[in-house]
Amino acid sequence: MRELDVIISRYSELKAQHIRCILATVVHVDGSSYRRAGARMLVDEYGNITGAISGGCLEGDALRKALFALDSQENKLVTYDTSDEDDAVIGAQLGCNGIIQVLFEPMDYTDAKNPCELLRTVAEQEVPMAISVLFDLDKTQKQLGTVVVSDENQVVLGQQIPEDLQKALFLKGKETIGNEAPCFAELTTNAETHFVFIQWHRPPVKLILVGAGNDAQILAQQAALLGWKVIITDGRPTHANKERFVGSCQVIVTKPEETLQNIKIYQRTCFVLMSHNYNYDLAVLKLLLGKTEIPYIGILGPLKKYERMLNELADDCIEVSKDDLNKIHAPVGLEIGAETPAEIGLSVLAEIQSVLKNKNARPLKQKTEPIHDTTANQFQKINL
Repeated sequence: MRELDVIISRYSELKAQHIRCILATVVHVDGSSYRRAGARMLVDEYGNITGAISGGCLEGDALRKALFALDSQENKLVTYDTSDEDDAVIGAQLGCNGIIQVLFEPMDYTDAKNPCELLRTVAEQEVPMAISVLFDLDKTQKQLGTVVVSDENQVVLGQQIPEDLQKALFLKGKETIGNEAPCFAELTTNAETHFVFIQWHRPPVKLILVGAGNDAQILAQQAALLGWKVIITDGRPTHANKERFVGSCQVIVTKPEETLQNIKIYQRTCFVLMSHNYNYDLAVLKLLLGKTEIPYIGILGPLKKYERMLNELADDCIEVSKDDLNKIHAPVGLEIGAETPAEIGLSVLAEIQSVLKNKNARPLKQKTEPIHDTTANQFQKINL
């Protein structure tokens, strides 16, 4: 389950029990940090934490700050400087060298547009969304917090803020979605200046496993740990059932030619053909050809199997376009010496991640630039 989904689920439990809670969000990082802007954690009034804003070095002090803000019922911005080696607050020291801004927002359960409710709306969508969080580096000023969520077409939900500010957030949010990258801006109106972090939120990866064998069981479990939505399809009810695939996996018993009838495809829908039945896999592959929304098709098995598929498709006068050839990965997975089902699953998921992120999956030690792209961390100055 995704971290955001876990936080929302916990929020719902606390709301039902009338237990107060507060949301902490990393809204800006200058330099290096284990977690980037957009990392969140939820803290209840008893000190229980869901989620994380760091690798563990900030949570202790953040818990104290969260409980203080919860008692005062005011949004608070806290700055952590991990570049200060003498700072006892950081303690563990991960070797990071950055300044981290964390915003704390107490939840008002009577407000249907409080930050967690806005995040719930985002999590339920299957389209990219923008989450706008307003704050002020001058901590004496009011911290407005999570105010608007929007898609490419409109502001979906938000707090009451001035119309010019809302319009600006929508336009920058649309730009953020188009750029597939977060945005940091300094918005100046006639009356005041706001700093804003606009997070680009993608829907989860939807992984369709064609085949319900034992190896699919393990791959489904691994993908679920990443927060991906997993669907299992197979023609055998003895294999495709909820007893074998527990948790949130959806299981569909279907003929291969009917595979797509109950599956909604969007831009992050990936397929792995692993039924161990050549004809079943080939029938599904025919359905997937030409589907421009699908970014990845993996085929389990040796290269000879894939070559045979291409030959049979050609014999049937089915042309495989260059785009389809580029998205088909056969044999599936990265070359990491995988042998066991779990190792093969790791290889497959790593390849899918690299394709979706458009990365070449090289070792990080070969990278000469910073691990995270920090070019977009500067605040854009915008006058409204």
